[in-house]
Amino acid sequence: MIRENIKENLPQTSRTFYSRFFLCSCWFVLVPSGNPRFFESRRLVHGLIFIILFVTISFNLLAQTVNLEEARLLALANSRSLARYEIAIRNSMLDERNQFYSMLPQVSADVRGSMYYLRNWEFVNPMDTLSLGASFSITQILFQGGKSFIHKAISGIATESVRIDARSEYFNVLDTIDNAYYAVLEAKAALEAEESSLQAAILGLSIAEVRHASGMINQGDYLRALADRETRENSFNQARRNYALSLNRFKTITGITEDVELEPVNFETYIDLLSELAGIKDEDIDILFNNIWNIMIKSNPSLAKAVLGSQRAERNHLLTIRDLSPTISATIFSTNMNFIPGGNSTGEGGVTIRGSIPVDFWVMNNRIERSRNSLESSLIDFGNTEISLEQELRAALSAIFSQAGSVLSSRRSLEYTERHFEFVMERYRLLQSSISELNDATTLYINSRNSLNRVTYAFLQSLSRLRSLCAIDNEDELLEILRGF
Repeated sequence: MIRENIKENLPQTSRTFYSRFFLCSCWFVLVPSGNPRFFESRRLVHGLIFIILFVTISFNLLAQTVNLEEARLLALANSRSLARYEIAIRNSMLDERNQFYSMLPQVSADVRGSMYYLRNWEFVNPMDTLSLGASFSITQILFQGGKSFIHKAISGIATESVRIDARSEYFNVLDTIDNAYYAVLEAKAALEAEESSLQAAILGLSIAEVRHASGMINQGDYLRALADRETRENSFNQARRNYALSLNRFKTITGITEDVELEPVNFETYIDLLSELAGIKDEDIDILFNNIWNIMIKSNPSLAKAVLGSQRAERNHLLTIRDLSPTISATIFSTNMNFIPGGNSTGEGGVTIRGSIPVDFWVMNNRIERSRNSLESSLIDFGNTEISLEQELRAALSAIFSQAGSVLSSRRSLEYTERHFEFVMERYRLLQSSISELNDATTLYINSRNSLNRVTYAFLQSLSRLRSLCAIDNEDELLEILRGF
């Protein structure tokens, strides 16, 4: 009762605001940033955790009907993979910090003490042999061919790579929940179609029973009506199981434990876009492809990851070359003190400079050659990623164009088959059509409904996939791009 009262008093706009606020927070955490201190704020992490807990608890208290935006919100909050990436980002930032610390002076201190109770096989007073000492030093690497800065750059690339992986997983979660959401709606629509089919079969059987009892139809037509009812009931039960399975998968992804209803998609808002995409010309296809490809170049996580892979291989190759450089370090401040009770106390201090240079040039040349091969391999991987994404984009656009035309034709087909079904049903009531004709008309009508459902949600899933390729989490922005070719 309390839950219903809260739900009634909560404006829908407030729930939408919280959902968008949470999505923006996730994006703020996952988007790459050139500032190395971007993730260092503990308040940001704590705030994100609070938002996740708030949204999850609020949903359990408020929501009985879930829309797509709320489903995305819950999937992000429930994603364990995103939580692991958050930890991986923090660890990578700690590695960056360690690399920076390695460039600073190394400070060390040592305290020691000793005493003996046996000397020359004779017992002695341990206090007479007590010896205490302490040392303190500061060591700084003066030169090593710039390897410290290269290591720092590699650490930065590693952190950025983890962030890009997190972005990729972010869109993967959105794509997964979208598909699961649409799968539930499609299964529910199929269940409703099979229920209509079953109701038609029950009605046809009831009429057939009356006519069979009065001798108006033969035994064969009556058995055909019975068989049709059994077939439709079996199909209905199978559709009900499919709906339960798809809903269970949706609840697993979102972490929902209660029974919920999914808000239907208002597909009428896509009709104008469908007409434009179904009748698109070849020259407009090229323009649209180029527009979307330019967006992907800037934002696609896979392409950005390939670029970082090439940069890392380049830095590793440069680092291998710099291994030929000498290393010079200096102990800038060093002191050593010794204290012996009853004896002399000593102390000393000084500056020490050390240098080293590799002389196993054959080993170094082999390492340089291997790093050069790795660099060439990374460039090939970048080219392969670019080609693969280009093909994937063309396939996604081709599917969208094809599905747009299929949706429009399926809508017209459904209209015709529905009218045909109504016509045959009326003739069957008037004893002008047989049970076989009614069965055929029902099958044609149900197949048309299911065909429209499949192609409709396939179109929505293709839009979701295209949005993930472009790394756009706002569907309205994607629709504007598709309309603006």
